[in-house]
Amino acid sequence: MSEQDKSDEWDSLWQEYTKSLENWKSLFEQIQNSSNDMQSKFNQVWDKATVESSAETMKLFGENWQKAMNEAGMQSFKEFGENWQKALNDSNASVFKQFAENWQKTLSSSGLEQMQAYGEMMKKFAETWNSMWPRSQ
Repeated sequence: MSEQDKSDEWDSLWQEYTKSLENWKSLFEQIQNSSNDMQSKFNQVWDKATVESSAETMKLFGENWQKAMNEAGMQSFKEFGENWQKALNDSNASVFKQFAENWQKTLSSSGLEQMQAYGEMMKKFAETWNSMWPRSQ
């Protein structure tokens, strides 16, 4: 292989790599934007629920959400369950708000596992919400 061929091969690999990197960066930005949007909507729902729902309703919702995650076999939610139980024991708006803030901090750590866990947790949130308050068709 000539020096020119080797140089062309390296150039081609570099171009392929940088194109892949640009694609990855674009997808990462989309994931970040979608996650931020979803978290914002979750926070709106959570704030509205803590103001308009009874402690009993919040407790039932939390139990159903936790049960759904446990049934899905999600090990990373042990801390979620412990924090939720603590929030239930105190059951007031500030404790529920603190729970949401702590949970958000826990899920902001890096790694694909955390991102996958976050997505699954939000999916279970939506499923629990829909099971307790089905949308009209």
